[in-house]
Amino acid sequence: MTNPEKALEIDGRKIPLDKEGFLRNLDDWSPEIAEAIAAQEGIELTPDHWDVIRLLQAFYREFELSPAMRPLVKYVGQHLGADKGRSIFLMQLFPPSPAKIGSKIAGLPKPTNCL
Repeated sequence: MTNPEKALEIDGRKIPLDKEGFLRNLDDWSPEIAEAIAAQEGIELTPDHWDVIRLLQAFYREFELSPAMRPLVKYVGQHLGADKGRSIFLMQLFPPSPAKIGSKIAGLPKPTNCL
């Protein structure tokens, strides 16, 4: 039987991931790890990505959960304005599932209602 656990190696340090690539230990997160996870997802992080990553982390600190898509869109709109608080904007940044992929890169748990 194979082990479904994964790990990410950063500077010689193994960072444990779950079978879907989310951090096992949220304290392991760093910008370098975010870059590595984003690369695995085929995403090159831009300032817009980092704005949303910081908001995802703020949402988690405030509500103690990773946001689903609808609350994420609303939260981004409240903090970054109506132009960025749209599903299409977030889909372009974190395809195909902004809440799931964004949370993964931000070092947060998988949103509970994501498949």
